[in-house]
Amino acid sequence: MDHKIFLGTYTKKDSKGIYTITLDTDTQELKDLELAAEAGSPTYLDLSSDASLLYSVLKEDSDHGGVISFKKDADGNYQKAAVSTAEGAAPCYVAYDEKRNFVYTANYHQGEVAVYKTDTDGQLTLTDTVAHSGSSAHENQDAPHAHYFNLTPDEKYLIACDLGTDEVFTYEVTDEGKINEVSHVNTEPGTGPRHVVFHPNEKFVYVFGELSSEVIAMTYDKDSGTLEPFQTVPSIPESHTDFNSGAAIRVSPDGKFLYASNRGHNSLVSYRINETDGTLELIGWTSTEGDFPRDFNLDPSGKFVVVGHQESDNLTLFERDEDTGRLTLLQKDVYAPEVVCVAFA
Repeated sequence: MDHKIFLGTYTKKDSKGIYTITLDTDTQELKDLELAAEAGSPTYLDLSSDASLLYSVLKEDSDHGGVISFKKDADGNYQKAAVSTAEGAAPCYVAYDEKRNFVYTANYHQGEVAVYKTDTDGQLTLTDTVAHSGSSAHENQDAPHAHYFNLTPDEKYLIACDLGTDEVFTYEVTDEGKINEVSHVNTEPGTGPRHVVFHPNEKFVYVFGELSSEVIAMTYDKDSGTLEPFQTVPSIPESHTDFNSGAAIRVSPDGKFLYASNRGHNSLVSYRINETDGTLELIGWTSTEGDFPRDFNLDPSGKFVVVGHQESDNLTLFERDEDTGRLTLLQKDVYAPEVVCVAFA
């Protein structure tokens, strides 16, 4: 079976924008890299369920950034549908709410989250922004740095991570696209919460600290939208004293294992998830066979893991043991330029 993967990239070197590559699960290989759409540093992206609409971060130039949308035409090609940019840095995260036709973004440099109204043609209209405030203990936390903004699985709330203020927010969004804060929780100073992932049972949330290289397990209350931390575990071994930066975090579809990528240690860390209380038990580390694994993802079956590397311009493919959670390398040195987002269609 073939699975199409969309790759968000920086365009600082050889990349021209958004690429696709195919995972052939029969031959267990990645193949057929193609440029899907030209865009300036489309570093994060999201798609509609049928892949007819594609939304991406966009950097127009050094002074302007925003969001761009593409619509798939009758020939299967992605044509630019709309652009919404403003003065200032581009966002670092984008998510598509297909049910309500909203697009959500988080902007690291401006420390704010935003909502856009969209439609089946991919048009974009900004409806609201919320600017965070504050700072924290790390040298990279002199100001707010929003890094994640997406729906909870029950679609009742939005979760936002602010790497600069060590806060994880819960918001509501109105039918008009206005954002209202519901609650927030503080992580330990210097954590730098970057991304979150929900367990399939929707009871547990796992937050990855970019600056502390730690995973924080939290409970999620569906009624109130509140989060409550209950465990913190390291994502790198004690022996690694050089630079590291936490990046992406994923849970296997069966809810039994959690994985996170380390930039610097250049590894995927694996944990077993206790099905009763959501606590994490370390399994070990797997080299990603590349430099700066900015993002990775599991295929829909959960049997394969694809890792993208920002600095070494390569993808790696692993097979995942569904019983032990361990990863076996299948393919490395698959060329793909400046990859920072890996999204299965």
